[in-house]
Amino acid sequence: MEKLRVGLEWFMNPDHIPMMIGIKKGWFEEAGVSVEMIEPEEHFDAIDEIKAGSMDIAITEPIHLVEDKANDHDIVGFGRFLHTNGGVMYVKGKGIERPKDMVGKRVQYPGAPGIGGLAIVKTMVEADGGSCSMEDFTPVNNGFYHTDALENDKADLATLIFRNFEIEEAKHKGLDVDFFALKDWGVPDFCQLIFITAPDVLEKRQQAIQAFLKVIRKAIDFIYENPEEAKNIYFDYTGSDKEDVLNKAVTDATVPCFTFDLSMSADYYDQLQKWMKETGKIDRVIDPEVYWTNKLSL
Repeated sequence: MEKLRVGLEWFMNPDHIPMMIGIKKGWFEEAGVSVEMIEPEEHFDAIDEIKAGSMDIAITEPIHLVEDKANDHDIVGFGRFLHTNGGVMYVKGKGIERPKDMVGKRVQYPGAPGIGGLAIVKTMVEADGGSCSMEDFTPVNNGFYHTDALENDKADLATLIFRNFEIEEAKHKGLDVDFFALKDWGVPDFCQLIFITAPDVLEKRQQAIQAFLKVIRKAIDFIYENPEEAKNIYFDYTGSDKEDVLNKAVTDATVPCFTFDLSMSADYYDQLQKWMKETGKIDRVIDPEVYWTNKLSL
């Protein structure tokens, strides 16, 4: 039995249902793999954790994979499993009706005052025919508490939000919100979750990682064929209240987001990295085949 320690990108939530199903159904065990999900107490650097040997695989978003590789980190992505809609969330009735209305607003994002969130809103404004510089926005850092920032008037906008979580959370709090989707306004759609590891780990543990991905794909099939049972497995695994309105809403919204196709194209990553270079997020582009492989997911 080979053990794989998987670092989660956030606290344990419905995004991780495929792994919970694989564990509960005994499918990982049947495949000769033991899976441990590592929930971060604080935000951790997955690359450092993998290098240190405290985890074998980590979950992240495509934009972080590209940035890490451009910064010379030895990292490779090998499987996508969730694709949601997302972008910039705003409260209705406050003068924001289209992207160019965002100019001059307070923008909430975890990396503030870094350029990440500002690059997104600037690109959207320009795609809407507007003109602005990054200095035309006020960055706000309320951590990952996007909804709280809007609810308590700390910010006018929040990016990057996931449709299946923050929108449901905001509505639950009584906020009348909407969002501008990345893909509709000039920003490459990176609202996706992927698995990453170090190239040497992928080579040494290829058989175990390939078995892991096969179970993930089987679990995703199960989710679509048995959505209610899949949700009950999540509630049981996490010990959460399935009658809780917000918990149920987020889980319901997440179930349709899992992907049948675990592969990603080089063209997608090329588009993403070119946008990141144009906006100053990275200073060079790299052949996507160096940091993304489909050999285990096809």
